[in-house]
Amino acid sequence: MAMVPHERSLVKKVESKPFALLGVDADEKQETLKKTQEDKEITWRSFFDGREGPIGKEWRIEALPSIYVLDAKGVIRYKEVRGEDMDKAVDTLIKELEGK
Repeated sequence: MAMVPHERSLVKKVESKPFALLGVDADEKQETLKKTQEDKEITWRSFFDGREGPIGKEWRIEALPSIYVLDAKGVIRYKEVRGEDMDKAVDTLIKELEGK
């Protein structure tokens, strides 16, 4: 949850760009996700996967949070980037997509 303020600012910064932030929630109950979204003002789409859900299994998630930055073709280009490194990763991919 410590990353939520940064994620919120990143979403705002690139709101007019070809970018989407998606979350995958691993709480035990879906109600916890809904409450967290309200309390933490999470405006981006978050999917409920539960503790043993198919998303976590398919992506082999072993620790939370796990961060993957994918390009427009769905290829994982960065893993476990946070803060300024996440911003740089997103900026790089947006520039590539815009041909800059």
